[in-house]
Amino acid sequence: MPDLAKNDAIAPCLWFDVQAEEAAKFYAGIFADSSVDKVWRAGDGLHIPADTAMLVEFTLRGQPFQGLNGGPGYPHTQAMSLSVDCADQAEVDRIWDGLAADGGSPVQCGWVKDRFGVSWQVVPRMMGELQRSGTPAQVGRMMGAMMVMVKLDIAALQTAFAGDR
Repeated sequence: MPDLAKNDAIAPCLWFDVQAEEAAKFYAGIFADSSVDKVWRAGDGLHIPADTAMLVEFTLRGQPFQGLNGGPGYPHTQAMSLSVDCADQAEVDRIWDGLAADGGSPVQCGWVKDRFGVSWQVVPRMMGELQRSGTPAQVGRMMGAMMVMVKLDIAALQTAFAGDR
């Protein structure tokens, strides 16, 4: 098992059937400053073939993660999602499109489910900034606009916040 205590980290561990290594490489290809750090391979006599990745340590934007190939039985649900802070619309689009690629599926309100079944919230940073600075009416208009969107549109959110529908 990895020694996470060396960096005082709490690492979310994502359960996969057998795709942990593939998922880690997929995610590291989407997010800047990301890497697949260590792959712990199975030996003989386990529930997965020998030399298959059993545990994968990876880093996304400086946050440590683990991917565990635990076999079927525990599919991902939207009860747990990963929220991504995006600087601008170009970053929202790039990350959203990357996560939705190759079998992922758009959800609603900025959520997207990737091809492995992991749910992500792709959120422009400006939403938090406006929520903290706006009046309840402004925030309410922005949140109302968000509720009918799939991928979030910064210009439309700002227009709703300003009341210029």
